[in-house]
Amino acid sequence: MSPARNRELTGRHVLVIMLAFFGVIIAVNLTNAFLASRSWTGSVAENTHVASQQFNAKAAEARAQAALGWKSRMSIADGKISYWLTDAAGKPIRAKTATANVRRPTYASEDQSVALTLQPDGALAAPVHLRDGLWSIEILADVGLEAPYRDTRRLTLSNGAIQ
Repeated sequence: MSPARNRELTGRHVLVIMLAFFGVIIAVNLTNAFLASRSWTGSVAENTHVASQQFNAKAAEARAQAALGWKSRMSIADGKISYWLTDAAGKPIRAKTATANVRRPTYASEDQSVALTLQPDGALAAPVHLRDGLWSIEILADVGLEAPYRDTRRLTLSNGAIQ
């Protein structure tokens, strides 16, 4: 048996322990800061004061739009977004122009806006590349109303199609 060595805690040991301790804390904080800067900004509206002032007007537009009784259908498949809009009687509504604003709820880096064009089957469509996951899609269509027809949906894509 070897004799037990009596180890002393020296200033050098304390220095190494402190540097390792704070080094780990600093490394974790830098990693979190880097990951946070590459994800959601946390900003919901550019100017919350202006957004709050517009809330009642947008709510009134939504009520007027709901009173029309129009129905809509959306499809995402094969790298294409398609949107159909019909009136209360089921007749297709032709939009002069339409845009799809596609957003990730938590990552602004994948946001995109695509112009939808009228297809022979009556759909408004455009090619779009969306990864699987959660998306918020806002369709704005100029159908001759005072304000654009607005349809906002939150949906999940899996294997390139709506789930």
